[in-house]
Amino acid sequence: MDAALPAIKSISECADFSKTVQPFLPQLQELPGQILQSWSNPESLKQLYLSTNPLVTALGISLFLAPIFLIVSEINKNYSQVDRAWSLLPTLYNAHFALYAHLAGLPTDRVDTVLAFSAVWSARLTFNYWRKGGYQRGSEDYRWELVKKWLGQPGFFLFNVIFIAYVQNILLLAISAPTYILLLGSKIAGDKNTTADLLFTRGLVTLVLVEWFADQQQWNYQQAKIEYQKTAKVPSKFIAEDLDRGFVVSGLWAWSRHPNFAAEQAIWTLLYQYSCYISQTYYNWTGLGCFALILLFQASTWLTELISARKYPEYKEYQMRVGKFIPKLSTDLPGYVRDPVPLKSKESRGEEEVKPKSKESAAASG
Repeated sequence: MDAALPAIKSISECADFSKTVQPFLPQLQELPGQILQSWSNPESLKQLYLSTNPLVTALGISLFLAPIFLIVSEINKNYSQVDRAWSLLPTLYNAHFALYAHLAGLPTDRVDTVLAFSAVWSARLTFNYWRKGGYQRGSEDYRWELVKKWLGQPGFFLFNVIFIAYVQNILLLAISAPTYILLLGSKIAGDKNTTADLLFTRGLVTLVLVEWFADQQQWNYQQAKIEYQKTAKVPSKFIAEDLDRGFVVSGLWAWSRHPNFAAEQAIWTLLYQYSCYISQTYYNWTGLGCFALILLFQASTWLTELISARKYPEYKEYQMRVGKFIPKLSTDLPGYVRDPVPLKSKESRGEEEVKPKSKESAAASG
């Protein structure tokens, strides 16, 4: 175990890349051969696990999974393989850090708490991805079709190799890397929970709740829209004008165009800030993970909104009135769009008969 963890003497050194990461990278080259030699001996595997730096082990897992995602995506011509594992891998890495701490006899309260939060985060995201059909055979992120048209087949293959299979995969480890610093900090100074620990962890759980409410509000709207388009009847608690618009503008979506995305970025930024607090540093190398995640969300949200603005006539006005992630202070009432309709009484918002829409109108409301 002594060879697996850095010989650091101060809490701030827990965030020093040159002392906590760089000296252990050569272990990565030797790891595959050592695993093959120890494969049939559980005790040898345990000793190998404890004698390998936990971040290097996590990196080895990430690099092992990347070519698998690549091969499966190219065989099936479905490029959402990483998407299917997105909700699971950060928790896998956090579970690995917690397991290592337990087996190595290190203080575990802090990493166990992060693992508990991470499990809740995974449960919420996995459930939402499942109910939207993400795990169904043939399901794929609709945005990849547009990217394929832009890049062409050879360009998209390179994009798949470099970005989808490898960069995204390593990113999921990078956003979990602050837990490694928490582990090292517990080794140096212990991990007795303080008020700050409670604030950070409760903040993380609160952000997951924000995501859950945002997911549910969007789900309720989309299900009502589907029912409305099938039956030409307005479901309870909705009005025809909202459903004709084609996208949700109420609840959290009245304040942010992507409240779930905003909370997701805040979660991993807060975990990074947690590692800064524990290591008593203003910034550290794990910030690259949350910074890369923010860049990814900027690009993916731009693409999502490009498609939405083409599909829904009123979406551009929604963009002008409501902030992408952070609420605007200078705007009309949250979620206000062109030609607002006064709220109807409770009685009039029941099952309301409407005339079937024309093909053109139905296509516009998507």
